[in-house]
Amino acid sequence: MSASQTSDVPTLLVKIFGKDRPGITAGLFDTLAAYSVDVVDIEQVVTRGRIVLCALVTKPAGGAEGDLRATVHSWAESLRMQAEILSGTGDNRPRGSGRSHVTVLGHPLTAESTAAIAAKITGTGGNIDRIFRLAKYPVTAVEFAVSGVETEPLRTELATASAHIGVDVAVVSAGLHRRAQRLVVMDVDSTLIQDEVIELFAAHAGCEAEVAEVTERAMRGELDFEQSLHARVALLAGLDASVVDKVRAEVQLTPGARTLIRTLKRLGYQVGVVSGGFTQVTDDLRERLGLDFASANTLEIVDGKLTGKVTGEIVDRAGKARLLRRFAAEADVPLSQTVAIGDGANDLDMLNAAGLGVAFNAKPVVREAAHTAVNVPFLDAVLYLLGITREEIEAADLA
Repeated sequence: MSASQTSDVPTLLVKIFGKDRPGITAGLFDTLAAYSVDVVDIEQVVTRGRIVLCALVTKPAGGAEGDLRATVHSWAESLRMQAEILSGTGDNRPRGSGRSHVTVLGHPLTAESTAAIAAKITGTGGNIDRIFRLAKYPVTAVEFAVSGVETEPLRTELATASAHIGVDVAVVSAGLHRRAQRLVVMDVDSTLIQDEVIELFAAHAGCEAEVAEVTERAMRGELDFEQSLHARVALLAGLDASVVDKVRAEVQLTPGARTLIRTLKRLGYQVGVVSGGFTQVTDDLRERLGLDFASANTLEIVDGKLTGKVTGEIVDRAGKARLLRRFAAEADVPLSQTVAIGDGANDLDMLNAAGLGVAFNAKPVVREAAHTAVNVPFLDAVLYLLGITREEIEAADLA
């Protein structure tokens, strides 16, 4: 029966609540079946072992409503449950135009922050149609289905508010595209891995302080990325090439990195990395993690020694965005279906070019410019922003 067909039809909302156990849903509909009613809608939620089951059904014919009510109440009491039955007309009112998924990550998620997010949604003219939990650990992640407001103004409002509220919020438009094949591209240093690769090389060359000083100058705006890259790499001149293997062994993946990539690959996503670091490390990561794409700068090695130079195309801020577009074209994925993850200012062009840009434990300027921010130390929390639940992740690991 279509929505237009049920708009003026008398209906009953049957709500059952109490301790959950097997067979409740089947038992309720067996009871209702005796009255030849049609099912218009069903919602069921189980929280800490307590079930709330709602069934919207057409009123029974022939004046049997009173008997139906008595029978349902008797059935519920036999199970030590409660029943509530409300008369009405039709189904839910049509949802407003503009539909979005709002994912909220808290560590912990407090009642105060939840109230603030809900108030912000209402303040934009949005209506919360449904809420469900995506994960309970290592962070609490819940998703709000929202209608009545367009995605972009809702995203802007919640992104501004989330930092003050103390939670991470992602807003994406609803639709089939959310489950479509996607491309995820991430930065490497301080995103996929916990380290800054240039600093690992510098430690072996004994020039950590000098590299740090150049980095600081770049952060003050005295040098652009390419200038700072050449200045820092020049300090590595003469280093034996065997250090590459040592640095590879020292690299530490960010917690949740393997889970993120493994889950995405199982879902059919393509995954790549772009880095202002070096191919000597990213190529190894590509092989170890089964990545589809990887691009970075290349340290020049001659006669078994680092020359202090890089070769090939420089991967800088603009280069990362350019590579995102190149990977998307090669993967045959629309740019709107890409997700970019990064932490630094040189990731901003890439984050803004992607369909969803995620600032991961980033500096304030990056968090403010990205579509959303994740400020928990677990990279796999990004999966929740894509609507993937913790149970789905764990089930995939057991398959």
